[in-house]
Amino acid sequence: MTYNKLNVSGAKADILSWVSHGLSLDEENMLRNVSRLPCLFKHVALMPDAHLGIGSMVGSVVATRDAVIPATVGVDIGCGMMAVKTPFKSGILDGKLAAFRHEIERTIPVGFNQHKESDGDGSRWDGWEDFDDLHPLVADRKKKAMLQMGTLGGGNHFIEVCLDTENRVWLMLHSGSRNIGKELAERHIATAKTLHRLNELPDPNLAYFIRGTKEFQDYWHDLEWAQAYAMMNRRVMMKRLLKSFNRMFNKEKEFRPETEVNCHHNYVALEEHFGEKVFVTRKGAINAESGRYGIIPGSMGAKSFIVRGLGNPQSYSSCSHGAGRKMSRTAAKKRFTRDDLERMTRCVECRKDAGVIDEIPSAYKDIDRVMRDQSDLVEVVAELKQVICVKG
Repeated sequence: MTYNKLNVSGAKADILSWVSHGLSLDEENMLRNVSRLPCLFKHVALMPDAHLGIGSMVGSVVATRDAVIPATVGVDIGCGMMAVKTPFKSGILDGKLAAFRHEIERTIPVGFNQHKESDGDGSRWDGWEDFDDLHPLVADRKKKAMLQMGTLGGGNHFIEVCLDTENRVWLMLHSGSRNIGKELAERHIATAKTLHRLNELPDPNLAYFIRGTKEFQDYWHDLEWAQAYAMMNRRVMMKRLLKSFNRMFNKEKEFRPETEVNCHHNYVALEEHFGEKVFVTRKGAINAESGRYGIIPGSMGAKSFIVRGLGNPQSYSSCSHGAGRKMSRTAAKKRFTRDDLERMTRCVECRKDAGVIDEIPSAYKDIDRVMRDQSDLVEVVAELKQVICVKG
């Protein structure tokens, strides 16, 4: 489909939406608030997986002139996806799905767990040289940040082994900047709120930094650091995942991945759109400029997609970051049971306990519909179906 221009009463800028279903009053109110920001550039682009967030909707792309809104970026700065295509067919996994799932869980810390010692590759990351220049209130967090480098986290983060339509094996993971990203985000969001008369903002969570100020420069420095940390975190995990894969399935020699994609979907970048340099905040959206590869995952029982961007200017060259939640975690836990989870993940080697009911496939939108709704934003390169899913 192509976008629709939403008619949101009181909006001061256009809202271009790729969502094919109606929006709630809370969602319209959130969009109205963002549209009224004086720093907003042109319009808000709403991706087909959009749902309520804090300050702005998850699945929205907000471009701003000479300003950045830290709460619109979110607290998991640099959260994103990484995937690699292996040269192997599905038969290599026969009879070993459970064993490999447990190997992954032993190799890569999940949930609140972390490494007992700094990961070798992660500890050599160049970014540690800049740690002392981060916000002073995270000065004592370096050891924890180093131990969390190369760890998954919880919530909707995951590691998967997938098969494409040609039965080729893919390895895929979803994670971000761990606790250090959250710590940095929360401190800068608090600072932004001190710079405005909050009753004059459409929403206190839309407090922003203005380019040229010290506060802006401090946030931009820490933002770029956290985004780099998140990217490296995924690389370290993928290296460990590949090592485990080779140890179990490919003892002769390591292989070079045929395709490798590593992309953020919670971040800010300075880009040129409609002839101007603007700050583009993708909160639950990925860069889909022409020819760029991206990853759009479904839920733990649904398909995922490797895509190539079409560079649609109206979306600021963006597309969705996944299926998007249609139900809160609390609502999902009340509505569904372990039996429901087992039924919906019957063909997936994964946790099926009460602790992951909030991640049940039915709590998410239909990924096929999401993909149809953004056919003018991306083209599908590969369609994947998971056979192993490791949750935090």
